[in-house]
Amino acid sequence: MNFEDFLAQKKINSQSFFTKEPARWLEWKQLFEQIHPESFVLQKKFIINKIRRLYPFLDD
Repeated sequence: MNFEDFLAQKKINSQSFFTKEPARWLEWKQLFEQIHPESFVLQKKFIINKIRRLYPFLDD
């Protein structure tokens, strides 16, 4: 699983997130590539929810 797939799974629009917060997006991508996805979720659990509300992934 890559970082963009992870964000889609968490219902976060990767493109919007990257456009508005490129530094955070890149930081998260680097960390995600270094650790297991479950460890990433544990570290960012409450922040993921905030990001999900800011950049929702809308299915058409």
